[in-house]
Amino acid sequence: MLTLFTKNDDFNLYSVLPMSTPEQDPSTELSALETKLETLINQFNLIKSENKSLKVRQDALVKEKAKLLEKTTLAKARVEAMIVRLKAMEQDS
Repeated sequence: MLTLFTKNDDFNLYSVLPMSTPEQDPSTELSALETKLETLINQFNLIKSENKSLKVRQDALVKEKAKLLEKTTLAKARVEAMIVRLKAMEQDS
């Protein structure tokens, strides 16, 4: 497709005017645009689906992280309690 640049004197800007080439008729251009639109829609749906599954995965990982933090906190408390008991046993001996 050829383009033609025209100057808009009011704002000192250039506008781009599309010009069809003689060998392409409007129906061919429309068909090409429909194909591109279908491709974009398919890509959008694929990305939307991938985004949804990534959000589900992220939620699962956040829950798993919370459980691991809870287990770590519990394990830390148990170890600290053991250290206190060991120190008490050592002082009694």
